[in-house]
Amino acid sequence: MKNASPSGDFVFVDMPLEQLREYRPERREPAGFDAFWDRTLAETRRHDLGPVFTEVETGLALVRCFDVRYAGFGGHEIRGWLLVPAVAGGPLPCVVQYIGYNGGRGLPHDWLTWPVAGWAVFVMDSRGQGGGRAGDTADPVGGTGPQVSGKLTQGVLDPDGYYYRRLYADGVRAVEAARSHPLVDPSRVVVSGASQGGALAMAVSALVPDLLFAFIDVPFMSHIRHAAEITDQDPYAELGRFLRANRHRDDQVFDTLDHFDGVNFAARNTTPALFSVGLRDGVTPASTVFAGYNHYAGPKDIRVWRFNGHEGGESAQVAEHLKAAGDLLAGRLPLAAGELVP
Repeated sequence: MKNASPSGDFVFVDMPLEQLREYRPERREPAGFDAFWDRTLAETRRHDLGPVFTEVETGLALVRCFDVRYAGFGGHEIRGWLLVPAVAGGPLPCVVQYIGYNGGRGLPHDWLTWPVAGWAVFVMDSRGQGGGRAGDTADPVGGTGPQVSGKLTQGVLDPDGYYYRRLYADGVRAVEAARSHPLVDPSRVVVSGASQGGALAMAVSALVPDLLFAFIDVPFMSHIRHAAEITDQDPYAELGRFLRANRHRDDQVFDTLDHFDGVNFAARNTTPALFSVGLRDGVTPASTVFAGYNHYAGPKDIRVWRFNGHEGGESAQVAEHLKAAGDLLAGRLPLAAGELVP
């Protein structure tokens, strides 16, 4: 619901925190969910990964940067960055970073947190996006280069042709490409992302079960049917606009989306994970985040930002990531189930 604030603006409110902590809705899992993803990854892996890392000059004296190209879904070229500390002398733990809706890989100096902390970071460009932070990866199936938002309904009438099938498969291949570099320790790879990036981290950490950890912040594409009913903010509003014009196709649309819903990946996920949520988030409402979190089958914890929206914890959440990373390097699991930020 939306409540009026003293300023006259509206603040999105979902459910009380006590209800959110218990909110575990029934999942709508399509028949053949596992077979669909097994087939998707098998089709993707028929193409040689072919990772190419080209070192580039950035003016950053303390960081080495590599332009990355590898084969994603359909053998399509996916771009990215790999950044490592300049003094790195051996295989490093690595964060594979996924990007939010309409964002691209941007420039190398956008991604300095992890290399400054002594980690490698592998940034995956999102195919056909880049209207916010600039992108460099085309989506040949969509027939476009980088463009502004509108991906949520692209191909939504068919799971095989849906945009997120390609993007999630690209995300799995990003882990494989990162692991192929000699400066990356393949046994210490973490996936991370917020919003659309959080959806990717949720899906990839289920599809690649031997990851070290996952950071899943304010995840998009979780409990999608519910989200489409309770929020009129983009990107979910794109579904509403599509279905207003395609009145008799809601069952077909939501059957497709069930193949990509984070709650179905969560139920299969055994990767330890740290989530975050903003209780005033109208973009990925808190109930959609908690639906994924409460169905999550692996070790987990969540940071709750009570007075924040889709921005979540921002730099404060990054501090939580860095603290967790220190625990991981020390051999400790950085989780205390149910612990909430006051």
